[in-house]
Amino acid sequence: MKYRPNTRRSFLKNSAIATTFAGSTLVRETFATKLESKQTTLKIAPFRFDVTPPMGHPLCGGWITPVKSVSDNLETIGFVILGLDKPVLVCAVDWTGILNSAHVAWRTTLAKAAGTTPDRVAVQCVHQHDAPFVCIDTEKLLAKQNDGLTNVQVDFFNSCLNKATLAIKEALTKARPLTHVANGEGKVEKVASNRRVAIGPNGKITKMRSSSCKDPELIAMPEGLIDPMLKTVAFYDGKQKVLACHYYATHPMSHYGQGNVSSDFVGLARKQRQKEDPNCTHIYFTGASGNISAGKYNNGSPEARVELTQRIYEGIIISEKNLKPEPIINVSWKTHELLASINPAFTKESETNLLENKKNMPANRIRPAMRLAWMDRVKARTPIILSALHLNNTSLIHLPAESFLEYQLRAQKLQPGRFVATAAYGDGGPWYIPVKEAYPQGGYEVSVANCADDVDAQMTDGIKTILGT
Repeated sequence: MKYRPNTRRSFLKNSAIATTFAGSTLVRETFATKLESKQTTLKIAPFRFDVTPPMGHPLCGGWITPVKSVSDNLETIGFVILGLDKPVLVCAVDWTGILNSAHVAWRTTLAKAAGTTPDRVAVQCVHQHDAPFVCIDTEKLLAKQNDGLTNVQVDFFNSCLNKATLAIKEALTKARPLTHVANGEGKVEKVASNRRVAIGPNGKITKMRSSSCKDPELIAMPEGLIDPMLKTVAFYDGKQKVLACHYYATHPMSHYGQGNVSSDFVGLARKQRQKEDPNCTHIYFTGASGNISAGKYNNGSPEARVELTQRIYEGIIISEKNLKPEPIINVSWKTHELLASINPAFTKESETNLLENKKNMPANRIRPAMRLAWMDRVKARTPIILSALHLNNTSLIHLPAESFLEYQLRAQKLQPGRFVATAAYGDGGPWYIPVKEAYPQGGYEVSVANCADDVDAQMTDGIKTILGT
């Protein structure tokens, strides 16, 4: 994609991305390859490029302070696997989220650069909050208000896609043999905690332990349901570790909201490991963390960020110590289309009224616009794609949005004989994806979930499909 400067208006009126989205008909597809040394040679091409937003760019969707400074840069880091019938591409983006047609645009652009199809591309966000939260469909709705509301600077969005094309094409020229895979895990201490631990006698959530917490009562409560293990999946060229994917389930925010861009404690831990191990590309994926945060162990101070960074870093080190490379014998890629419904708590009329009410704060107009974009997407029957990459007994699964932890734990239980590493925060259109039993409990996550409670069964069926159970 050649970069051409666009005004906000012209982009929204003539968006090629919108055309791609409207016409997308991604189909469920599965391939499996049994590797024969004389027939199939795999290669891997790691890539990375900068996605740090410019000064003044909206952060977290436009309802917190926009960019004033950059503490550390944001990156997209990923890899392409070659040697199959079509390449597979997986990446992690240091953004809060990429929603709806914006997500389709990323997968379409990356697929074209890698010489594959969008259904073989997984784009997962890390979900830091001092970062962009991008929905092109929302931007169109906001533009019609003529009030200066904005979700994303479209020139910046386009420039990131251009960078992606250049980075991937360059990486393909440097692809290395992919011969071995390994997995390992290490327990992380004092980071993750469940947000939904305060439940009253009526079964309702009474208050929430958020990303940071100073409430003594909430801090004193147990961690609750978490997955304490940081998982690593590594790829090798012979004995040389070429790339390592690290997975852990927690909201990755220590402090945010002052306009200071940062990859936060998980990104800083990744960067620390990358500096020590420069010959290997390190990628961090946030697991299913819709109801998980560092709130029990994070008071929102700069000192807490340092402590949390160190704990994630230590988890990475421990997990890598357990790596035992084995020759790659089998590779498969599986996908599943999910057509979710709309949460009946929201109607087009109610959300339009909120969007058009000029007395509302920007956040309380942008969020309804995002829900309206979701409703339009559901009406168009544009699916969310769940996917999984299987290598020997290791499975890398890719889930959408802010999936609750229970989906990650279910995936592990469905295939107890496999090493299952979960990356969530793919297509962010649904916002939170609670489990069914959470809906009657209420709480913040349920109040902003764009899907009805039948999404639980749909997600579970999709996970079963991509895991081949």
